[in-house]
Amino acid sequence: LIAGALGYAGYGASLEYARERTQGRPQSGSRDPNAPQCPIIEHTDVRRMLLAQKAYVEGSLALCLYGSTLVDQAEEDSEKALLLDVLTPIIKSWPSEWALEANKWAIQIFGGYGYTRDYPAEQFYRDNRLNMIHEGTNGIQSLDLLGRKVGMQGGRGLQVLVEAMRQAVEEVTEAAPKLEAEHASQLSEHAGQLAAAVDELERTTSTLLGASDRELMLCNSHEYLNMAGHVVIAWQWIRMELAAARGIAQAGSQDKAFFAGKMAASRYFFRHELPKTKHQAALLGSLDDTVLRVPPDAF
Repeated sequence: LIAGALGYAGYGASLEYARERTQGRPQSGSRDPNAPQCPIIEHTDVRRMLLAQKAYVEGSLALCLYGSTLVDQAEEDSEKALLLDVLTPIIKSWPSEWALEANKWAIQIFGGYGYTRDYPAEQFYRDNRLNMIHEGTNGIQSLDLLGRKVGMQGGRGLQVLVEAMRQAVEEVTEAAPKLEAEHASQLSEHAGQLAAAVDELERTTSTLLGASDRELMLCNSHEYLNMAGHVVIAWQWIRMELAAARGIAQAGSQDKAFFAGKMAASRYFFRHELPKTKHQAALLGSLDDTVLRVPPDAF
């Protein structure tokens, strides 16, 4: 949660700076060198960096808050307790890695100033860099996820996670026809992508757990954690996107902008981040032994 919060702090600081800092002119505007310069948020590459941050940090916070609800539910529901067990390595690792990535983009938006103590971005990055170390480390979390959690109770650990994500897909599929056409179309597209990613995660997990050599399986744990984390964050984003699509119809102008931002960040994650899992699935499915085969004296 602290990793996500530090990422969000960097996002907020860089967003404010991007709205105030003027430099350059829009690509579609006047080429007159005497024309007023525009706020840098008008530049598409700055908006890309802001969207990436928003997708990472708000996805991280959503996952952490979802985990906190499971803590309460787990006391009376064994399935929720198992789901919390499976998600814990992802909750501990994904925000610490990807909220740090958000801090990197925050520094970039500040430009040279981002690397100085005149602005807070560099401290947010330094403070956040610790989180992927002291939480276990992330390498240990990957061993925990693949080596213990997904195979718990004869594979029920994975199944309870897969079922929760498929339930979200079903909810979106049922709700889409009742929404505005534009929002329904995007949600339906994302539901299809998530369903395919969940199927791929299930197949990939089965392949890894079926490896005859446990060391071969676990040498792929880092990439498996990356893949599983991205699928889980996509799940969190589609839940937020559905809530936003339902709320925007009755929202005032300020709330409409808030909901539109949620849907834009979700689209960014599904277009730019979730597709990475296809390559990861192919690599993991091949039971790659590159890191296992390299001898210590080769370095």
